[in-house]
Amino acid sequence: VQLQASGGGLMQAGGSLRLSCTTSGRTFSSGPVAWFRQATGEEREFVACIGWRGGGTFYEDSLKGRFIISTDHTRNTVYLQMNSLKLDDTAVYYCAAGAQNSETWTSLRDSENYAYWGQGTQVTVSS
Repeated sequence: VQLQASGGGLMQAGGSLRLSCTTSGRTFSSGPVAWFRQATGEEREFVACIGWRGGGTFYEDSLKGRFIISTDHTRNTVYLQMNSLKLDDTAVYYCAAGAQNSETWTSLRDSENYAYWGQGTQVTVSS
């Protein structure tokens, strides 16, 4: 499964961006689709995930309320709406799917749990 992330760019602090994640050739499975991000020199960190079929969502606590993850089944797309952007949101954002274990919060937040990854899209927030 090939994932394609898009929608990144340069935005001033306080602004909004919407990232998109689609698959090529196949639809998402019934499992979770997640967003992670990685800032320069930092480890990849969990942002949010959503159940493709059930629609249940799970967010990193510090991002809850500013970021919203959603699905559009007609477009086979998962979105990440990012509002009130901060300088610390600057990172490469990756979407991921193919979770081996979707039973625990710990596994959902673990990047090693996901088999398929998009190429990443750069988000840069300026002051």
